[in-house]
Amino acid sequence: MSGPRVKVCGLTVAAEARACADAGAWAVGVVFAPSPRRVSLDQAARVLEALPPETARVGVFVDAGEEELAAAAARCALTHVQLHGRADVEAARATGCAVWVGVGFDGPGALRHPAARTADLVLFDASVPGRHGGTGTRLDWTALAGALAAGERPAGTVGLAGGLDPGNVAEAVRVVRPDLVDVSSGVEWWPGRKDPERVRAFCEGARAAGSASAVTAAGGQG
Repeated sequence: MSGPRVKVCGLTVAAEARACADAGAWAVGVVFAPSPRRVSLDQAARVLEALPPETARVGVFVDAGEEELAAAAARCALTHVQLHGRADVEAARATGCAVWVGVGFDGPGALRHPAARTADLVLFDASVPGRHGGTGTRLDWTALAGALAAGERPAGTVGLAGGLDPGNVAEAVRVVRPDLVDVSSGVEWWPGRKDPERVRAFCEGARAAGSASAVTAAGGQG
């Protein structure tokens, strides 16, 4: 699929997780941290078991210790762990999962976050005091794009979250050109309940904008 990969986060219902995969999501996320979308290990396992084998399974954690990460990775067959707050990337690698780190973007200094040198993906989200994502707040895409263009890109790949929805994801992709876009509230009926049609529209918007950016970069008509 052209364009950035799509992760839909905060799933709580197995049928909706499968619908997200069918709609074009590359990854589905479950939240183990305090949140209206928080699930137990058993709930998360049921949600993720509904996915086809090619869909990435992401566990989202805040200030998680090694035991919590290991238990969730084993019980839920996670392929990726997404860390917020205290993020010990090397310790998280003991799970056998790829390691993503969420970073609040409040200026170019955010690109120098210690985890940006070692994580497989840095997920830039809006910087909201006391919160670790899931706020629905949009960050300054132009500022992030400028910082990335200045040569301060993380060692791994770049993800974009925060206030994305089917109506603005194409613009976000054109401006930032991330490797992955992450959506939660922007495709929901209410917290934790996803609308498959909004997910499909979101995936199509990301894919179309990515294709257009690729044509423009190659010197074609964009």
